[in-house]
Amino acid sequence: MTSRNKMRSSSALGKLETSDDQSILNAVAVFTEPVVPRAQSCPAGLKSQKAKTQRPAPPDWLLKEYLKGQRMRSHSVDMEDIAQGKTPPHHVDLTRSLRRGKIEHQVTLEDLKKLNIAFQEFQKRGQKFLDLDMFIRIMKKCVKSPNKSNEQIEQLFMKIDYAATGGIQWDDFCTYLQLEYSEQADSLARQKEVYFVMPALSQGLSHSGPVLRIFSLPDDTLIMMGEDGVISFWSPQLTLKRRKLVFHKAVNRKSKWVTDFISMPQYNKLIIGTGDRAIQLYELSSLEPHCQIGGLDSIPPKLDYCYVDPDKCLILYGDDQGCVNILFLASVGELLRTWKKLPPVENMPTIRISSAVSSPNVKYVRWKVHEDWVTQLNYYDSIQVVISASIHEPTALVIGCTTGTTNAEQKMKEMKDVKKDGKVRKWHQSSLDLPQRRAEGDQTVFRVRKGVRAFSFCKRNNLLLTGGMDRIIRIWNPYVPGKPTGVLKSHRAPVFYLHIGAEEKRIFSMSTDNTVKIWDLENHNCLFSACPKTSGIQGELTACHYLSSIKALCVATNSVSLLHLKMRARPETHLVVSHKEPVVCCIYNKTFGHVVSCSEGSVIKVWDSETGMLLSEFIGAHGNAEITCLTFDSSGRRLVTGGRDGCLRIWNYNNGHCLKTLTQDEKHNEVCDCTYVEVYQNKYIIAVGWDRRINMYFDSPHDFHHFWKPQPHWPDDLIRGHKDDILCVVQCPPSLLATSSYDGEIIIWNMISGHVYCKLNTPVLTHHSEDLEDRSVSHLTFLKTRAAKFESKTASLISNGPQGSVIFWSLFSDAQLIASFIPSRGKSQISSIVVTTGDTCAYAADQLGYIYTYDIKDYALEGPEKEPPKNVKFWRAHVNAVTSLELIEKEKTLLSSSVDCTVRLWSMDGEYIGTFGQSELWDVFTSASWKHPMVPYEILMDPQSMPVHQVLAEDVSSLQINHMEEDKKIQEKSFAKVRSGAQHSLGHTSRTGLEQASGHGNMGSSCSSQISTTYNCQGQIQR
Repeated sequence: MTSRNKMRSSSALGKLETSDDQSILNAVAVFTEPVVPRAQSCPAGLKSQKAKTQRPAPPDWLLKEYLKGQRMRSHSVDMEDIAQGKTPPHHVDLTRSLRRGKIEHQVTLEDLKKLNIAFQEFQKRGQKFLDLDMFIRIMKKCVKSPNKSNEQIEQLFMKIDYAATGGIQWDDFCTYLQLEYSEQADSLARQKEVYFVMPALSQGLSHSGPVLRIFSLPDDTLIMMGEDGVISFWSPQLTLKRRKLVFHKAVNRKSKWVTDFISMPQYNKLIIGTGDRAIQLYELSSLEPHCQIGGLDSIPPKLDYCYVDPDKCLILYGDDQGCVNILFLASVGELLRTWKKLPPVENMPTIRISSAVSSPNVKYVRWKVHEDWVTQLNYYDSIQVVISASIHEPTALVIGCTTGTTNAEQKMKEMKDVKKDGKVRKWHQSSLDLPQRRAEGDQTVFRVRKGVRAFSFCKRNNLLLTGGMDRIIRIWNPYVPGKPTGVLKSHRAPVFYLHIGAEEKRIFSMSTDNTVKIWDLENHNCLFSACPKTSGIQGELTACHYLSSIKALCVATNSVSLLHLKMRARPETHLVVSHKEPVVCCIYNKTFGHVVSCSEGSVIKVWDSETGMLLSEFIGAHGNAEITCLTFDSSGRRLVTGGRDGCLRIWNYNNGHCLKTLTQDEKHNEVCDCTYVEVYQNKYIIAVGWDRRINMYFDSPHDFHHFWKPQPHWPDDLIRGHKDDILCVVQCPPSLLATSSYDGEIIIWNMISGHVYCKLNTPVLTHHSEDLEDRSVSHLTFLKTRAAKFESKTASLISNGPQGSVIFWSLFSDAQLIASFIPSRGKSQISSIVVTTGDTCAYAADQLGYIYTYDIKDYALEGPEKEPPKNVKFWRAHVNAVTSLELIEKEKTLLSSSVDCTVRLWSMDGEYIGTFGQSELWDVFTSASWKHPMVPYEILMDPQSMPVHQVLAEDVSSLQINHMEEDKKIQEKSFAKVRSGAQHSLGHTSRTGLEQASGHGNMGSSCSSQISTTYNCQGQIQR
């Protein structure tokens, strides 16, 4: 017996090791650390910050249970425990139960080198294979991790030794690790799947010059302007709304050109920088000129605007001399109205910058920051700094303050410089003539090779991105300019545009060769890349803008293009799904304590049953074909899947490696069901399906051929076998096999001889003629303890039947139908049936999503039964058809999967534990972590989950309802008379009268009791 079978030390029933934690929060901190595969790494600085900023609070139930565990710790030790060297037992170890880390994820490169040497030493001694005991010994010696345990090492050994040969080699060990990490990386990439829809949506532009900038209004209207002064408004579907030339035609003078533009949405204005050293303001709605600020010292190639306080704003521009210019405006509304009344120059009211700064509502600052043109400029009000960039390498990017320094020494120096000039000038006047330089403490300078052409800052993630001529995207901590925390290398041309999508957790970049890329913000992987040939974006790139509201990237060349972002579908916040597609089936692995589920999209997922955590997934298991069935081999180390492509595949499911492919002879008929059997030490995989034959594949671990063919068919199978598609196959050890088909026929086979033991035909129910065509039997379950006794009158097989019926069959002496009943409320087809190990309780699920529990301990033991077994409980588990049920009796839980894309775990009493895929983990041994008494949201909201009145549930006429109402009134009157008479009699007489009255009203009382029972069952669901 393995240590796992003795006790799970990681479970809540296991032993809690003594902890040195000084705080309860330290004990539960293991839940808050993100799990990152070792195959993928991220910079240390960023990783540590993520751990600080993204750490969620531990669940309340965990803190409560941990406190309870602290209070209930027992330090008494039995003499027997001391003799065995056991430590004092504690109440519960929730942290280990919820995060049982794989030991293979704790192996470092140094550990691998030590393990390699150990394997080589054993090989020199003549031991080519290491057994489990030897493997545990060298793992404990070579792996430094303090969290390793015998249970973890034993599980790793079984994962590597998938064929159950009892020994492993160094090559097996390395192959497993390589496939494990590869599958984890692929799984992580699938979870972060993202792409732009190709090709891009494009429309031609009529601008004579390049588009300078793109920005969007609150209604997602796109605004673009070219150098020629033509402004255009576009809908999110790239429909041209309006187009206008903002400049008036000048007489005998060279035409103006635009350098940049930005909007003032609070004042409904548009700010335009021009090549004649002016900043012009236009009405945003009518595009009529409002006023302009002329006489600037330099050309403003880059503009920015920020609304800071009520009626206060900043207008910033970077110029061709490397200066950052800032205009602080107060009482903006009044100021703009004053400027509007000034004398016009070229049909526009004009004020020179020297006159504007004389106003008490205007303050002007000019900082000398770079030694080349400013390539980008942005003000971030959240941190109150200006970030500017240029292609000058020593000052490639500078983060600086807006106002003057607070350094007293620097202030004194400025005052001395002013006195030397012999002039007492105002501060703003001196700044007009000569730009100032910030003090060292007022700015942070980033030196970047070949300068910076584009940057993006994210306050939420505290990240700064830069890109430029060297084609490298650098990731910085904005407070540490010395060295970037990450580098993204993939572009083959200078980086033109960068954007951090904080909501999408993505980085969007575009280079001058029109290549667009999407990066993962957390691990810096390139998730998507598209060249111009794929996207259809042609021409010289001039402007980009990401619209977060519609998740699209707008690109301007000689045309305007829109790239719509598509991410992995996220379900609604109140809905939790396990798969994106309907779940076909799920199965429990006793060896590793895993739940394996598969979907119609050919996706297989592996979950931890104790916590609900997703361990791994692999897609395309059968290509584009749907998976139809699952089963495990006898060791539980290999997974067998069947699909609509007519193939069976054997997997080492722990790392997603396909070991064998089992094919049919010629036709690729769909496989409907499969099972793994052992007959006298011979092991077979049996598959049934649309070919109407029983296909047996001999399982030989020493057969290294990848493709296997089935054994020859039994003669009885060819002559007396099924005449329709076979839907189900189950085995009853040691030698019985049962199959069922679409025409309702059930055949019991002797596996040793290959002969038909008996045939059973599903009865036709005549009172619903419209359902006569569907006689299919899609599920069979042996009552194994009864079948082992070979009693003729006892039911040994359960099957589903037409119109939602459940049928009990006897198999020996005189095979016949013993009992039949319909558990389903709506007479919906029963889709799955499971029984407990001792055949005492049966669980049946239907296509409406209900699960019914029946006590069958003494049912159908002595021949035919006319009444159904006792219905213990029923509840609604899913909103659509249940596709499979499985009992996990060791943990006293029930597993269910459904077409509604969910896999759920319940207690055997129907208490809701959780849905695999939910964000909160559970501890199956701690009821405080369960979802109970809550139920899934979709079940709560579905109308079919409402309680049903018995009268309305059955086919009852209005006349019958009236009679029942009259009977009820008569019963109430008689009961009232008896009670009034009983008040004048003795206790014994009154009790007798009440019993008689109750007996007279038996029918009404029974009806009322049944209605109450139905409501209570539903009420339990609705809590």
